[in-house]
Amino acid sequence: MIMPASRKYDEETRARAIRMCQDRISEGNTSKAAAYREVGELLGISAETLRGWVDRVLTDGRHRPDSNEAPADEIARLRRENAQLKRANEILKTASAFFAQAELDRTLGQ
Repeated sequence: MIMPASRKYDEETRARAIRMCQDRISEGNTSKAAAYREVGELLGISAETLRGWVDRVLTDGRHRPDSNEAPADEIARLRRENAQLKRANEILKTASAFFAQAELDRTLGQ
């Protein structure tokens, strides 16, 4: 049997994935397995890998991978990340509109 090549994930990706899993689980309307599966599908990480990461964080006695981050620092980081994602969405919307118009022009021009 051929095993897939293992992929290395940077700490930021791991921390984000763990945080997303923990948030989904703490909301109380999804099981751990479902949370791992949902987050895994979103990020392209296997559910088993996520389970291992979350279990390791809980075993280490930490509730969050970045628990030493001050709340104000976390809020500032999340605001920066949110602004960056909003900019990316605007770029994608503009590009989508541009290509849709070009396709429409091409179709009507024939």
